[in-house]
Amino acid sequence: MSRHRFSGWPSVWLAGLAFVLQPSMGPAQAPVQQAAVQQPEQTAPKAQEFQPTPEQMGDSLMAHQRYQAAIEEYKKAAPTSISALNKMGVAYQLMFNTNDATKCYQAALKRDPKNAIAWNNMGSVYMTEKLYATAEKTYKKAVKLDPKTALFRKNMGTAMLAQHKYKKGWAEYQAALAMDPNIFSHNGNIRVENPSTIQDRGAMNFYMAKGCLKAGMTEKAIYYLRLALNEGFTTPKKILADAELAQLQDNPEFQQMMAAQGVYLNGDPSSARPQVRQ
Repeated sequence: MSRHRFSGWPSVWLAGLAFVLQPSMGPAQAPVQQAAVQQPEQTAPKAQEFQPTPEQMGDSLMAHQRYQAAIEEYKKAAPTSISALNKMGVAYQLMFNTNDATKCYQAALKRDPKNAIAWNNMGSVYMTEKLYATAEKTYKKAVKLDPKTALFRKNMGTAMLAQHKYKKGWAEYQAALAMDPNIFSHNGNIRVENPSTIQDRGAMNFYMAKGCLKAGMTEKAIYYLRLALNEGFTTPKKILADAELAQLQDNPEFQQMMAAQGVYLNGDPSSARPQVRQ
């Protein structure tokens, strides 16, 4: 079996799924096995080799996208570890096995009904199944139990947007941003949510754009706006009329995107004001 290195306490956000890696002992933390009597000819004692727990092995396998192998390790830890149950559910979900994922989250909640991570992850199952109202209620439970976790607020906002509750969804996104300005910038995420229509995706992308702009991520904001335009959720006129997006109008990339839509913010000799091509 190959050995893997384990990091300290990183949190991995799998697009709405909460997944926290277990801590590990580095070489400096490994217990030192001392001889009872030190003989002159003996060399200095070596640090005992660190042996990862099954849960830590599962974490490492997850990082390498070996989900089935991770599940087998988590099964060993699950009888005594609620976090292992949650992680096993995540692994199942990333293999599109929502039935077994649900069983894992329910088992975690049976042991600890106040486990906010399990409620959050159950919400992601409902999002996958397009049960957006149920997902919203489930995320609310996670938020009530842990109101200071930005991911839970962002997820609840996404569920609201999927139900066309745009103002409420945007309010939750802003609350998430206030807690974690980088909540929209986590990279390498695996999407689990699956909005039912292109229009739903457009709405989420539009408000993601606003969230990114509020967090100072202009390039990502323009990227999400372009998606929202392509998905038909918004129009150039609506974007230009939105006061929260006004600061983009001097951005060359934004101007180029608008020009592709027939809106000229700069360099159109026929008019000094933006016009939409009919």
